[in-house]
Amino acid sequence: MLVLLPPSEGKAAAGRGAPLKPESLSLPGLAEARAAVLDELVELCAADEATARQVLGLSEGLRGEIAKNVELRTAGTRPAGEIYTGVLYDALGLATLDAAARRRARQSLLVFSGLWGAVRVGDRIPPYRCSMGVKLPGLGALGAYWRSPMESALPEAAGGGLVLDLRSSAYAAAWKPKGEVSGRTATVRVLHSQMVDGVEKRSVVSHFNKATKGRIVRSLLESGAAPKSPAALVEVLRDLGYAVEAQAPEKAGRAWGLDVVVSEIH
Repeated sequence: MLVLLPPSEGKAAAGRGAPLKPESLSLPGLAEARAAVLDELVELCAADEATARQVLGLSEGLRGEIAKNVELRTAGTRPAGEIYTGVLYDALGLATLDAAARRRARQSLLVFSGLWGAVRVGDRIPPYRCSMGVKLPGLGALGAYWRSPMESALPEAAGGGLVLDLRSSAYAAAWKPKGEVSGRTATVRVLHSQMVDGVEKRSVVSHFNKATKGRIVRSLLESGAAPKSPAALVEVLRDLGYAVEAQAPEKAGRAWGLDVVVSEIH
């Protein structure tokens, strides 16, 4: 099973580990594209802070992020699973998993990134600021830029197993499963259900959406379950206590859609 995750805007502080070693990152097929983004991002941030903040969509209060980007090649690194913080990663709680679940996390979790394309949670990276929605002056919109290198790297990473896609729309733009891979891909939407005047109302709640996705991944890692298909995943999630409604694709080349329905927000 390959689980596709979004990153987080917030990042942990730089680690005390060795500086970035690009050749050590997973998915070596993305190496050339990563180098190009890294080069332009560092150059942009070193040249003019005001321009860099505008391109990266950063407020005055986040001007310190520009200096961090300038030092990307020499800053200390941490495993990506420690770099990414925020609601989803808090709920996932990688640091508190047992050894077997952490091993499964290193094998199955893939975090998408505007700078790196995608990394595994064990890959050592420095903190950075560059979302998939950024449009760099030379390379253009990163969501579109990453599509070509992803076309071969991601199907190879997926192998012949299930793909659980928990990415937000901005990061989903960088790679869309095609062909037979799409038929074993499941995307998840979290819906909040509540009764209003005796009628059920459902809505998408951003914060709880992220937290629930983090808990789903944790549940799967702790259980050791290894579903081979979206249909099998539905049964596993139901066994783990989630209310799941599945929509099988009507046409070939499309992913399954799974709605996880929750009644409490926390």
